[in-house]
Amino acid sequence: MVGAPYSEYSKKMMLLGSGELGKEVIIEAQRLGIETIAVDRYENAPAMQVAHRSYSIDMLDGAELRKVIETEKPDFIVPEIEAIATETLIQLEKEGYRVVPTATAANLTMDREGIRRLASETLGLPTANYEFANTLEELKAAVQKIGTPCVIKPVMSSSGKGQTVCRTLDDVENSWNEAMASGRGKKTRVIVEEFIHFDSEITLLTVRSVSGTTYCAPIGHIQKDGDYIESWQPHFMSEAQIAEAEDIAKKITDSLGGYGLFGVELFLAPDRVYFSEVSPRPHDTGMVTLVTQDLSEFALHVRAILGYPIPEIKLLSPGASRTLKAWEESKTYQITGIEESYSIPNTQVRVFGKPETKVGRRMAVALNAAETVELARERAEEAVAKMKVIYN
Repeated sequence: MVGAPYSEYSKKMMLLGSGELGKEVIIEAQRLGIETIAVDRYENAPAMQVAHRSYSIDMLDGAELRKVIETEKPDFIVPEIEAIATETLIQLEKEGYRVVPTATAANLTMDREGIRRLASETLGLPTANYEFANTLEELKAAVQKIGTPCVIKPVMSSSGKGQTVCRTLDDVENSWNEAMASGRGKKTRVIVEEFIHFDSEITLLTVRSVSGTTYCAPIGHIQKDGDYIESWQPHFMSEAQIAEAEDIAKKITDSLGGYGLFGVELFLAPDRVYFSEVSPRPHDTGMVTLVTQDLSEFALHVRAILGYPIPEIKLLSPGASRTLKAWEESKTYQITGIEESYSIPNTQVRVFGKPETKVGRRMAVALNAAETVELARERAEEAVAKMKVIYN
């Protein structure tokens, strides 16, 4: 049963992390009558602009996090980013709070080490070879062991921040400095991964609900410097690849448990499908589902969290997404060209409303639905090309 927001019978959902993905989650929750609270480390984050209430706190501070949760007493605590004091969430879950999908899942996926060891060492899933390092000297030794080229990432970061491809031993120090500058939290630990020569990389959105485990059509994407710039759905895969991908996704999400949507990232190589990463929440590449599916990834996440059935997921149209990024830092900016982008058939634009720009920060996305993936990709790229971030 769901009562009206602000009433004694309301159901409360608290979002920890309030970016553009969280904004869509909040909107979907409100469509189902849920009272929403948005929390982030900075004020006026996108989801805060549409939530019933909001708080700006250091979410890595366990005492601050506990205080706001005990003040609001939410029915659902929904982490939307990795940089959260997950040990506090584990304790709060023991005290009776519900963390989505579970506090253990949030803790394991907070950094790449926990989830990689679970996937490779516990579940035996196929992954790239890897090593961890705490210092520059350890990193040099790890790179020599893994070989070059290799991929170096902070164990805790989001949207590809701090990720580099190390092509020679001369690149190691630069990769270390980039990881230290861009990683989240206070960890000075990196993961070194074997460079997998893959044909493509995909996101398989996987939903755990009262109806069991269901999958969205695979989403192809292109990343630059570890951050996504384009995605499309469906991405072509053979029946054998789809079966292998779904088996990997089911094993990792079953191990994490709970209800909700998971973004499972995979490499499609000539010999097999490799597990890369998993996020227990909507995925940035999945924004394309806003125009391709009957239920977007955000609607699926909320429906699963609330315990509602999801008997099937329908792909209504091929589609694509393309991001608009900023390349300067500014608190006074404007986005132009939206009207021109809407001249392209079947185009939608989402402007995130972030309070300031940063170098490489996503500020908006163009979405297009078309008869084919190829046409949708062309149109989405054309739509973004018509938009610009103007600095005042």
